[in-house]
Amino acid sequence: MTTSAIRLIIGLGNPGPQYETTRHNAGFWLADHLADDLGASFSMEKGFFAQVAKARFEGENVIIAKPTTFMNRSGQAAGALMRYYKLAPDQVLVLHDELDLMPGSVKLKRGGGHAGHNGLRDIQSAFSSSDFWRLRIGIGHPRTLGLAEPVIAFVLERPRADELKGIESVIDRCRAITPALLRGDFPQATNQLHEANRV
Repeated sequence: MTTSAIRLIIGLGNPGPQYETTRHNAGFWLADHLADDLGASFSMEKGFFAQVAKARFEGENVIIAKPTTFMNRSGQAAGALMRYYKLAPDQVLVLHDELDLMPGSVKLKRGGGHAGHNGLRDIQSAFSSSDFWRLRIGIGHPRTLGLAEPVIAFVLERPRADELKGIESVIDRCRAITPALLRGDFPQATNQLHEANRV
């Protein structure tokens, strides 16, 4: 299984101020930080159905995108960007919230299923492939957090203070491994990220 360096980063979330602080927008939060870290700023690109930030890293172009469609149509932007920049799925990193991980936990993964995540499902459909990288940002599940509410309501609410602290710590750790991802050094990125999980 060969790997390429990441050239397209797609943060997942829902557009609009009413969703900015919700759990489902954790991918947008990380995308904003990565753009800042790379000295890039977002601008609307209607042809890509996304806000796009164009950066350079060690002489290579890096694109960071936040789809302006709702979560379940994330593939529209992801597919348009991948085709335009002539990228392979394994050059794409998707940042998304993950119900199966608790706040404060994160996993880097290549390929696999969508586990019911509508954004991932639509990107897999647009790519005709699941062979892209994901940073899975733990937000917890209402059942594991002792909350009696449906998942659809949970993801569209603001995290509680202790949960937010955990998510923010994950975002910092993801920022720290981004240079390795942009160099294609996935073993280093994985070891660094998952070692932090055990601390």
